[in-house]
Amino acid sequence: MGTTLKKVFVIILAVFLLCGIWGCATSEKSAPAAPAPAPAKADTPAPVTMKPVELSFSHFFPPVHPVETDLVPQWAAAVDEATDGLVKIVSYPGQTLLNGPETYEGVKTGIADVGLSVFGYTPGRFPLIEAYELPGVIYKNSKVASYCTWEGIKEIQPQEVQDTKLMFAFATGPGHLMTQTPVRTLEDIQGMELRAFGLTVETLGALGAVPVAMPQAEVYEAAARGIVKGNMAPLEVLQGFRQAEVTDYITYTPFLYNATFFVTMNLDVWNSFPKEIQDKILEVNEKIFAEVAAGLWDKLNISALDFAIKETGQEVLPELSPGETARWIEKVIPIQDKYIKSVEERGLPGREMLEMIKRLSEKYNEIYG
Repeated sequence: MGTTLKKVFVIILAVFLLCGIWGCATSEKSAPAAPAPAPAKADTPAPVTMKPVELSFSHFFPPVHPVETDLVPQWAAAVDEATDGLVKIVSYPGQTLLNGPETYEGVKTGIADVGLSVFGYTPGRFPLIEAYELPGVIYKNSKVASYCTWEGIKEIQPQEVQDTKLMFAFATGPGHLMTQTPVRTLEDIQGMELRAFGLTVETLGALGAVPVAMPQAEVYEAAARGIVKGNMAPLEVLQGFRQAEVTDYITYTPFLYNATFFVTMNLDVWNSFPKEIQDKILEVNEKIFAEVAAGLWDKLNISALDFAIKETGQEVLPELSPGETARWIEKVIPIQDKYIKSVEERGLPGREMLEMIKRLSEKYNEIYG
């Protein structure tokens, strides 16, 4: 190859090399950079990961009772909405799944996922909460009794209810005597067979009556058959349990009675929920307690009394005189001392519990009385 050809060849080769380098540089320069991943927003909650569940809800109230037609469906609907349909409640009223005294243990063992019943249906099982049934404490209405009950339970967190997850608790407030013969004085109640439950067994016994322990759902038949001659309970049973058909007289005794209800959930079911779901249900509980449960029995008592007077001719007897009331209270006050002793023998703060209840009852009697 001649010198001239060699020079031409070198020049051509150099041009190709320069074009290649320039093209690569141009390509690298013009290629768009890959977008950087957007940083995750710190305040964006992670989606709740759980499968939808259907929970059974057992209680002893009849299908037509406002507990079943008002309280339970409102709570169930609110839970459904708050959890975006992940937790649905199916109600089993009228003891179709568990009867009243079986309900708490039935929820604990998983026969029902959720249950509503009365603490006092199982005497001795809830020793601290039983203090709410003691005679001699005045609750002016069900709202007072309910706020006193729920606030007190949250304050002391009794061990006796830690084996389920308590949704909320509420109360009937004062109960009265509904009898087949009139009761105007202490003498009239002597030897009278009256339905009772929990600590009201002791209360009626101290007054000289013959207490017959049974749940509310059994009173109608027992009264119709003459096994009992009446009941001590909130007035709502006259309509809600049709007891106006088997009793004739009402004697007001607001210093003798208070029944406390629970709505509670199986602990394993509760613990299976993500915290976000638990928090939403807790919010629902407080809302339904305040808006529905706390004053429910006040509404029911008014409706039931009107029903009983108009439909069955129920007679409301004159209120006990101050002197007569004092005679009754004198008979039942020793039950408080007996309660304190028996509970403290179990290593539990019975006196502190009763003092707290008195403090809370005074507080809420001022607010809602």
